[in-house]
Amino acid sequence: MFAAGMLMAAAVPGYGTGPAVPAPGPQFTPLTAAVMTKPTPFEATDGKTHLSYELLTTNALPSSARVRLDRVEVRDARTHRVVGSLSGQALADAANPVGDPLPGADGYTPAPPGPTPTVIPGSQEWVIWLDLALDRGQRVPKVLEHHLSGAVLTASGASPFEETVQITPTGRTAPLNLNAPVRPGTWYSSESCCGNTHHRRGLGPINGRFYVPQRFAIDWYRVGEQGQTWEGDPARLASYLSYRQPVVAAAGGRVVEVQDGIPDNAPPVTPPVPPIEQTVGNHVTVEVAPGRYLLYAHLKPGSLKVREGDHVEPGRVLGLIGNSGNSTTPHLHFQVMTTPEFFPTDSPPFTFREFRVVGQVEPRLWDDNLGLQPTGVLPITPSPYDGPHRARYPLDREVLEF
Repeated sequence: MFAAGMLMAAAVPGYGTGPAVPAPGPQFTPLTAAVMTKPTPFEATDGKTHLSYELLTTNALPSSARVRLDRVEVRDARTHRVVGSLSGQALADAANPVGDPLPGADGYTPAPPGPTPTVIPGSQEWVIWLDLALDRGQRVPKVLEHHLSGAVLTASGASPFEETVQITPTGRTAPLNLNAPVRPGTWYSSESCCGNTHHRRGLGPINGRFYVPQRFAIDWYRVGEQGQTWEGDPARLASYLSYRQPVVAAAGGRVVEVQDGIPDNAPPVTPPVPPIEQTVGNHVTVEVAPGRYLLYAHLKPGSLKVREGDHVEPGRVLGLIGNSGNSTTPHLHFQVMTTPEFFPTDSPPFTFREFRVVGQVEPRLWDDNLGLQPTGVLPITPSPYDGPHRARYPLDREVLEF
């Protein structure tokens, strides 16, 4: 249930750890790189501590010079010890041009293998999707550095290179630990971190810079006793068990933004892309800490129970699940933001106080294809992470009970 591009500390093909290697001194580098967010550790249901972030990488050479990227190492900047790496097919599956997402991010099918080797044309920018997953007890470095190696390809041949780029501190503030944003019951966590989904890999150029505004967002679907998410005619909103389910405050705070009046879309066909200001449809945004906002999106028009300026306590009903905005089938889009507005925002990780994993869904079923299945019953199978969890983040396609 993990993407092929996940960085693991275990020694498996395409990944690796290694001895301490000192960083080089000043040098001209064919590649430049920058991280888009401060990598912040969080514990997920697999029991590992994850740091999920991106490395924007530019071939700074003329268009006649391509760069073959053979290996990306993430190192502890203090000791230079490798804590995770990508190479070969795993690297190819975790890198793409900024304007050309990898197949599979649309959610319909698993991504086919990317082209191997990874070759970045001259004067072009790519994004490398990183998910560092540390085993229990493994120390999170305070500062990370990234070591790139490969070869510059020109008409005269291949010239090997190595470079250390983008030294960045890791986040030291614990993620928000939240209550459930929905009423008790069985729920399907769709499009959550850390695979090739449109949330995790949704790179957007907004107001002159790149963002991944939904990095840790989760789409929640109500699941019935027989594993069903809809019954009857999938073209009717009322057929979906999520529709009109209460949305509740996952933490106390002040309501800073409310939008209502956007009609529900008719499922199960993907609607036209709405104007950018209507992307998340009817929604409520609650400030719960300085620089931390909870977004409850795609709500039913006319169902919102709060106004801007209201102070809410955990568990208060904010509205009902609908199908407004950029939504094909009824669900709750929930995430933490760093700004009151969805565009632009960063998307930091979060955890839930208490829940139980009761299964997983192997096929990628999500908003745009859930209502197109022969039935609304999810193909739920046992998960290696079944059981109770506290202060953890649910991974993609897990079925859980709040």
